[in-house]
Amino acid sequence: MRILHLDSGRLMRGGQYQLLLLLRGLQARGHDQTLLARAPLLGHWAGEAISGPKIIQTARGADLVHAHDARSHTLAALLCAGKPLVVSRRVAFPVKQSFLSRRKYARADLYLAVSEFVSLRLQDAGVPAAKIRVVYDGVTLPAGGAPPKTRSRTSPLRVMTPRVDDPLKHGTLARQACEAAGAALAYPDDLATDLPSADVFLYLSESEGLGSAILLAMANRVPVIASRVGGILEIVEHEITGLLVQNEANSVSEAIRRFEADPELARQCAERAYEKASIRFTDDIMVRQTEHAYQAVLGLEPSP
Repeated sequence: MRILHLDSGRLMRGGQYQLLLLLRGLQARGHDQTLLARAPLLGHWAGEAISGPKIIQTARGADLVHAHDARSHTLAALLCAGKPLVVSRRVAFPVKQSFLSRRKYARADLYLAVSEFVSLRLQDAGVPAAKIRVVYDGVTLPAGGAPPKTRSRTSPLRVMTPRVDDPLKHGTLARQACEAAGAALAYPDDLATDLPSADVFLYLSESEGLGSAILLAMANRVPVIASRVGGILEIVEHEITGLLVQNEANSVSEAIRRFEADPELARQCAERAYEKASIRFTDDIMVRQTEHAYQAVLGLEPSP
């Protein structure tokens, strides 16, 4: 297949890292791909700057266009008439109901929702269920498997959380909860590299399509504490693969203290989460399911 990928993100966030995994996986499976994106992503994968004229020119030679964010969805709907269009939907925000928004959402041939929760939000906006497939984010498992977590009981619990400016990610709440629990709060420079040094991964959000950073913690056998919202509930099962909390300081600090006081619970949650990630949420599964979605849109038989 000849696939045109569009991504207008200005930062390297979860969606951009998932696109990188997809590009690598589809390349290994022999597909011809073109990436139109912005500078951060183009620093990780060869492509060209996204623009209207470039989209029109490049789409002519593509079998299928895949828009990976809201703005590229808009551009593809306007500029790629006649080309099969697949759109990734990663966010849990309600879809706008204006006339132009309805036209835009009617244009796509298939939506790849990052969770069942996001799929339901699309259906609430009038997208037929037949035009939606749930394709969960994927994660690359560490070579040889992540080692079980061990920590010194004489030092404060090291709680790692992403450094973000988005107020919906509750950075202030994370600081307050760690202070109340007597835990050391750490911010990663590079999450994939720094996660193994954490005792607990804390992921707070007001609204979440899935939370691919949580999958990375699961793959590294780091116990997870996460907000009880959105698609997070599809990957974190309370007291099974992590702890779910309300977005308020007492709930979060209590969960931190619980892992501190019961390291066996933390270990068991991390082990079960690792097993779940390795069975259901690998990058290979994500790539193959996306490939099958493309083939369905084009009327092709699915690859093995």
